[in-house]
Amino acid sequence: MSKFRSVAVLAGVALLGSACGPEAVEAPAQVLPSWEEFRASAHQDPEGAFIVDGDIALGSETELREFYDGFAQGDLGTSTGGLAVYRTGTTDIKWNTTQAANITYCVSQSSFGTRYNTVVTAMANAAAAWEATARVNFVHSSGQDGNCTASNANVVFDVRQVSGAGYTARAFFPNSGRSSRNVLIDSTAFGNMGVWTLTGVLRHELGHTLGFRHEHTRLSSTGCYEDANWRGLTNYDSSSVMHYPQCKGTQTGDLVLTSSDKTGARALYP
Repeated sequence: MSKFRSVAVLAGVALLGSACGPEAVEAPAQVLPSWEEFRASAHQDPEGAFIVDGDIALGSETELREFYDGFAQGDLGTSTGGLAVYRTGTTDIKWNTTQAANITYCVSQSSFGTRYNTVVTAMANAAAAWEATARVNFVHSSGQDGNCTASNANVVFDVRQVSGAGYTARAFFPNSGRSSRNVLIDSTAFGNMGVWTLTGVLRHELGHTLGFRHEHTRLSSTGCYEDANWRGLTNYDSSSVMHYPQCKGTQTGDLVLTSSDKTGARALYP
């Protein structure tokens, strides 16, 4: 994958993309590429979406430019704050109360094949972790599983398998258009991921679908600064489910919600 190491993770360094995980990224000098350089380096997955921050899909070049502009306007210095919500300007990117109570999804029977039941269970368990602490409700619309595509408007998002994507899984933010509101799971997620489980990876990805940013972008010292488009909800938590372990994270087991994650989730969805 093409990327600028001078702006860690900006163009989509897939830190969740290796079964064993790459070594931690060294904190680089913060040098912003031009828009033309950034656009040329942008990675597109098999769905045609632009992948930023390792596992977030942007469905169009317009969204990619908005992301770049937000980064360019951000503060490259040290920032603090905990579980954080994606923010554009002064607006938190989240579901409203009605939407949060009925976040429907389908799981593709055709793409997962014999792995279908494994994914259904992992999605239910990952969703339950967020539902147990915040006022959100993920609903598996199993009747849509036979037609689980990006164009199915009967669900909020689809869950499908891809191969050779360069990441273990990727997700979206609540303001994404329907075509890029997908949780895509690469076939490598069904291999050896060390201490990580598929449920753990999906807990992380469902955090993005609720609007939560990567925790490691709070501190430039993690070597994985992304941008300043976030609002801190709690104190910085290096063990957060939203923190890549490879970015100087301290969670050594599976990706699970910490007490700080739960506090932040309740703050956004009380």
